[in-house]
Amino acid sequence: MAKQKTIYCCTECGNETANWGGKCPSCGAWNTLVEVKLEGKNSKKSGTGRSMEQASARRLSELDTEEEIRFTTGISEFDRVLGGGAVLGSLNLVGGAPGIGKSTLLLQMCGQPLAGRKVLYVTGEESQRQLKLRAMRLGVANEDLYILAETDLDSILNCIDRLQPDLMIVDSIQTVSDGDISSAPGSISQVRECTMRIMRVTKEKGLTVFVVGHVNKEGSIAGPKVLEHMVDCVLYFEGERNTSFRILRAAKNRFGSTNEIGVFEMEECGLRCVENPSELLLSGRPENSPGTCVACVIEGTRPILAEVQALVSPSGYNAARRSNGVDYNRAAMLLAVLEKRGGMPIGNCDTYINVIGGLTLDEPAADLATTLAIASSFLDRPLGADLAAIGEVGLSGEIRSVSALNQRLSEIARLGFKRCVIPAHARDEIQCPAGLKLIPVKGIGEAVAAVLGR
Repeated sequence: MAKQKTIYCCTECGNETANWGGKCPSCGAWNTLVEVKLEGKNSKKSGTGRSMEQASARRLSELDTEEEIRFTTGISEFDRVLGGGAVLGSLNLVGGAPGIGKSTLLLQMCGQPLAGRKVLYVTGEESQRQLKLRAMRLGVANEDLYILAETDLDSILNCIDRLQPDLMIVDSIQTVSDGDISSAPGSISQVRECTMRIMRVTKEKGLTVFVVGHVNKEGSIAGPKVLEHMVDCVLYFEGERNTSFRILRAAKNRFGSTNEIGVFEMEECGLRCVENPSELLLSGRPENSPGTCVACVIEGTRPILAEVQALVSPSGYNAARRSNGVDYNRAAMLLAVLEKRGGMPIGNCDTYINVIGGLTLDEPAADLATTLAIASSFLDRPLGADLAAIGEVGLSGEIRSVSALNQRLSEIARLGFKRCVIPAHARDEIQCPAGLKLIPVKGIGEAVAAVLGR
């Protein structure tokens, strides 16, 4: 019997060490080293169970690139995040909180016309009858869709050899286990070994695979970080469970941009693509209400308008500043600039900042809109429902230019806004859309005076 070797693996960075310690020597995280037992393998096989055959290399100039390597999933927002569609022979990891809609999205994709591609849906959490009921609720009907309720990896690979599918979904990787490994399903060694063997089959057969991964309480995909290093694309499904909006982001994508987002709305019949997220996020805006301003941010190649709300109220003790959707340190900096350069004594006030729709604004272009919303709430004067603001705020109170200014202005004008505050020193040659009045400003004090009359 082969002797077992024990190592310790960090769940944060995937670093392996021979001895246990309270702190990971690689990333410095505490209490993240877990014990992993390595089974003795046959010397004639690799870690994926594949025979050690002689490999041959080919010249780069000899490789064929004419054949189609992408295909559409039939879901426009999903294709946008993937970079134009799913790539043949790619391994994609989809993560998200329980009940956020991961399985719903992938099952809806199986019901789309995929140009006659054969689809295998492997479920380890539901029976075939349960999956059938969910498919009927979502209206999924595809003659080329096959369901396999199995958790043993060898049985799954044998089914792939018999069926020869073009697309496979594994829901979820934490339920799949390898019989040669003694640890329980969902452990680090099981997840890593199963993913490695699936990746080997994916590359050899040109099979497109989507793997569902659970998340832990910190919000990251359960298992070591090496799981994310092995796959080609890592997608995160985000959103609040008490709201209907869902956002799909790419944390890693070897075949496309990681800046694109897909916006969905959860309905009774499943997820619906939101082709115009700006209009949906701005619906229901209060009119002539102080403390609200519209910002325009760029997500990938698409401009999105978001409403920033602020509430400033007097406080009898040290200020407790809270923000939702805006970085806390960034918000604290904007408050300090507004007080020092804008002349507003808000140091003894509680300030609350919120972005409607569950978006997270991490782009500096939203600084000016956030600052104007705070000033509007402090002065209790509305900015007007037809006003938007674009610009980065510096520590000296200056308003700096941002990228893709003309594209942002076109989106603002398309949605019916009449006025827009922009930096006076714009890097690009401004092309003002018809019907939109531009208000160029140099500093935060000038911006407040231009729109609030202070």
